[in-house]
Amino acid sequence: MSKPTKPANSQTLLRGLSVLECVAHMPRSIPEIAEATGVTYQTAHRVVSALTEVRYLRQVDNRTYGLGPKIVELGFAGYHQADVTKIAKPSLTKLAQATSDTVHLARLEDGEVIYLDKLQSRRPIEITSRIGGRKPAVSTGVGKALLLDTPEEDLRRLFKRDRHLMKVKTPATEWFARMRSYQDGGYAYDLGEDEHQIRCVAAPLRDATGRIVAAISVSSTLEYMQQDRMEALIPVVKATAAEISRELGFLGDRDV
Repeated sequence: MSKPTKPANSQTLLRGLSVLECVAHMPRSIPEIAEATGVTYQTAHRVVSALTEVRYLRQVDNRTYGLGPKIVELGFAGYHQADVTKIAKPSLTKLAQATSDTVHLARLEDGEVIYLDKLQSRRPIEITSRIGGRKPAVSTGVGKALLLDTPEEDLRRLFKRDRHLMKVKTPATEWFARMRSYQDGGYAYDLGEDEHQIRCVAAPLRDATGRIVAAISVSSTLEYMQQDRMEALIPVVKATAAEISRELGFLGDRDV
């Protein structure tokens, strides 16, 4: 029995989408597009002409075509519609269930952490953070994860401003050495700087541009967060951060 054929309109749409994907990373000529998408030259020429007319493609030079301004407009519209809290929720729920610990989602504003979401621990402990609450970025795991791309000059200014808020008095040399280690590893710890008995492992979330837009963390008391468990949680938290970042459009191959 032969397979049912797709309606002509569906075929045209799918061909148009395949052409857009074909030129997404670099401009290509019509023969190259035809070869990459598996259609004839005539079909590729017809689809490219139609997409160029409605500004989804643009002619780069005499031979090649690339993404047009309409794609950029739609990309920005989609970016602004993205709700990181809603997008992250399923992954955060799985993380909370897998760890039994408190899971946070936060963003950065003026050197402070703003908590966007909090999933309570299943353990008999209480962590003082709350949705909508603020804490210093320099003392929290999510805060340090949010600062991983921050230039050192800005970090020094922020540390000087807020170091007095840290519960564990940490010399600048030690704090910056840790930050360099976190930057290399793509994660961050809270080692009691925010609350004496609380430890956490955090990782940043990146959007389609590669920019850090939020961070997540797994937090618990020292009783459940000895050093060996914190180390074991690093790949778990980073994997969840990578999963959410992909949902936000991040396609890079760097650690998130």
